[in-house]
Amino acid sequence: MAELQPIHHTTALNQIAIDYTPDACLHSPDSGEIHVTYDHRRGARWRSPSRFLYGTFSARIRCPSGNTSGLNYNIYLSSLEGDKNQDEIDFEFLGKDNTSVQTNVYTGGVGGREQIHPLGFHASEDFHDYVIRWTPEEIVWLVDGSMVRREVRKEGEPWPEKAMFLYASVWDASDIDEGKWTGKYEGSDAPYVCVYKDVRVPIGSFMVEEQVAE
Repeated sequence: MAELQPIHHTTALNQIAIDYTPDACLHSPDSGEIHVTYDHRRGARWRSPSRFLYGTFSARIRCPSGNTSGLNYNIYLSSLEGDKNQDEIDFEFLGKDNTSVQTNVYTGGVGGREQIHPLGFHASEDFHDYVIRWTPEEIVWLVDGSMVRREVRKEGEPWPEKAMFLYASVWDASDIDEGKWTGKYEGSDAPYVCVYKDVRVPIGSFMVEEQVAE
């Protein structure tokens, strides 16, 4: 995998908004850690308070351990989660296999560009760096500083151009494709905790708005 150097200025994400189940999402600005727990409360989702148009986004992530079949844990960009016309750029871990990660791109709600990338390690055993670099010309996904995927804009093809939040969540995706995508949830090792730290977002002209209404 090729090495790429940073091209955007970033800053630590010191504040988050929690979309649901706030008691299952613990944020410690002092340590720079965010813990998302999946148990009987059904997980949680957090996001950046502001949207961004292009830039570099990163986090060190340690995935949940044990039998995580059925779960999806992730870090991704979206113009608005739940909007049928959303733009989105994903890193998604599929609980049936913590030795790989899936990437995908949506434009105007249309995806279908999934790719699976072997990691060469078990994502629950330690923290690793996951980076999305998004520009008007290309999207690059990096793991531990090495490029795993690059999409270059082609003339006449749709491209994610909407300002996006940085999101992360842990949820049960067992119902998708009859469990073939993430596996079937068993829950034998609950609670499952996904830990994010050193989350970084773009600064300067990449920030579209300072704050959005809750």
